[in-house]
Amino acid sequence: MRLTLNIWRQTDAASPGGMRTYELDGVSPEMSFLEMLDTLNEELTRRGEEPVAFDHDCREGICGACGMVINGQAHGPERTTACQLHMRHFSDGETIDVEPWRAAAFPVVKDLVVDRGAFDRVVGAGGYITVPTGSAPDAHATPVPKPAAETAFEHAECIGCGACVAACPNGSAMLFTSAKVNHLAALPQGAPERESRVLRMVEQMDEESFGGCTLTGECATACPKGIPLFSISSMNREYLRAVRKGGEAAD
Repeated sequence: MRLTLNIWRQTDAASPGGMRTYELDGVSPEMSFLEMLDTLNEELTRRGEEPVAFDHDCREGICGACGMVINGQAHGPERTTACQLHMRHFSDGETIDVEPWRAAAFPVVKDLVVDRGAFDRVVGAGGYITVPTGSAPDAHATPVPKPAAETAFEHAECIGCGACVAACPNGSAMLFTSAKVNHLAALPQGAPERESRVLRMVEQMDEESFGGCTLTGECATACPKGIPLFSISSMNREYLRAVRKGGEAAD
């Protein structure tokens, strides 16, 4: 396959960026998208040019590090991560646009690499359990109803890739935050901090540069792990419950 690649190049966060065009030949349909970028970088290195910087780690669709916008879609034309997207989904001679996540909360570091530290700060505000539990409990020592376990597992699949933010026209992080909140809210281990968790995480989310949610639904469509849109409504109920409970306690 021969491809024309329009790729966003930006030296650093303080420098202006722009699209640059590269011609790449000999691309196998069995390559992953990242392997194709590796091939391009090998060619650029041979020519003495700066290779394209992009994030990646496990390359198994688990870590979420490989986020990029491909032809205007988060992670590309398939509902998967960029590392699991294969070149057989593109045509010989096709022109492909490759850009970093477009969100104020994800400033560009270099080329296709963005700083997603805002996600870490949201999780750091309450996406954990601090209540002492003693030594490791025996298996099945804490019964978890099957519906609650299924809800927890469904939301635990979020890998924090940021596709939801990149796809949202408002740059909202509601789907990501709701996945983290609902995961722990469904489990008995998360019950002691249930109210404080959602209040702290939503507050931190609002302090970052994320936009507001208008339930457009693009986030759920782009999510490679299928976090459902109703997760946002569930978090809203958790938030209102916490606010109401806090008000009752104050009274």
